[in-house]
Amino acid sequence: MTRMKAKRQRRGIAIVSCLLALAPLGGTAQEPADADRFWPQWRGPEATGVAPYGDPPTSWSESSNIRWKVAIPGLGSATPVIWGDRVFVLTAVPVGDEVASTDGLFTRLRQRVMGATGVSRAQQFVVVALDRRDGSVVWERVTHEDVPHEGRHQTGTWASPSAVTDGEVVCAFFGSRGLYCYDLDGRALWDTDLGDMRIRMGFGEGASPVLYKDALIVPWDHEGDSFIAAFDKHTGRERWRTPRDEMTSWTTPLIVELDGGAQVITSATGAVRAYDAATGVLVWEDEGVTLNAIPSPVSGDGLVFVTSGFRGNRLAAIDLASARGDIRGTDSVRWSTDRDTPYVPSPVLHDGRLYMLKSNSGILTSLDAATGRLHYGPARLDGIRSVYASPVVADDRLYVTSREGTTVVLRTGPTLEILATNTLDDEFDASPAVVDGELYLRGANALYCIAED
Repeated sequence: MTRMKAKRQRRGIAIVSCLLALAPLGGTAQEPADADRFWPQWRGPEATGVAPYGDPPTSWSESSNIRWKVAIPGLGSATPVIWGDRVFVLTAVPVGDEVASTDGLFTRLRQRVMGATGVSRAQQFVVVALDRRDGSVVWERVTHEDVPHEGRHQTGTWASPSAVTDGEVVCAFFGSRGLYCYDLDGRALWDTDLGDMRIRMGFGEGASPVLYKDALIVPWDHEGDSFIAAFDKHTGRERWRTPRDEMTSWTTPLIVELDGGAQVITSATGAVRAYDAATGVLVWEDEGVTLNAIPSPVSGDGLVFVTSGFRGNRLAAIDLASARGDIRGTDSVRWSTDRDTPYVPSPVLHDGRLYMLKSNSGILTSLDAATGRLHYGPARLDGIRSVYASPVVADDRLYVTSREGTTVVLRTGPTLEILATNTLDDEFDASPAVVDGELYLRGANALYCIAED
């Protein structure tokens, strides 16, 4: 097991495991594979924001279609990860007295002006395992405790990256607080400390790791020496590490399988890049997106879509079959647009259509994924003011959840059709998850399982 830095004091073993070996609830041999049915990672089984076998309710309220609602201690905006009969939630729980940041006075003042906080308390980084059927706590573990070395955005959390599982191991990434991997019984396989990130403006960390076969791939973009690395999921042995000339980004890598292999696609301000998943060798690169790159790429039908929308707008569709080397200004960039792109929420790709929100607002646009042709929008959704959570699709319905607690449900397709507007008594920054007939919404105070009464 890799040793953590001497300065860190661990108060518990870490994290996450679920009853991945259990048969799916009500499962049969003819049902879809577990990896397609559950929500094993950020943005779902296909990393597109789509639950291909999900069918959650269209309407709900605090008094209807809530199977259970449980308070989650601390604060986190990590997406719930679901497998078998377990739901896993990462959170950071403050302990002790509030202390001032160790950064210089100028840095603290700058953070406050820019909407970040440079004052913090010690945090316990915790994984909570819930029973999917009733929300009861199965177990909880403290992975680590310390005072974060930098601030975070005033709307951010210390537990923003999402866990990931493949049915064999479960791994959680707390950024500067460490990377942990466990077997199905919760025994620690390995952990490693990659150092301390220096995040732009002290806005905090947020990119999630991804699993591909037996490799755990971790992004590390910050204001220091950036890189992307792959670790053996069983042992923690570092397989490859590729330096990146890149500033802070918060995007999660995307794995796309091609003939004979797979690519790891990263979106960032300096460049959009693809690496060979087996070796970490750069395959192609394009111009970057905007400053503060947050939305994650999505892919389908041979194209990958990258976007962001802070201090500018960029959305590009890249043809993976022809992308090699430097593709700036080439036909490998199938189409692009510089309008109405998202700042925080990632887009959704479903049935040949791309859905995206403008900046962090409830203004929705739908584009033809193959051509970029506009289907509708930008159209304002009544009841939606600001959005951090990435929308999801299930059973030809698009779910858009606002920070203020309202979810608008639309029918997918070439025209805008609103089916329902639902409001809960919580605030939502974490992206939803969908499994079978259940929609999971992680709020600032509670985790909701929304299902038919």
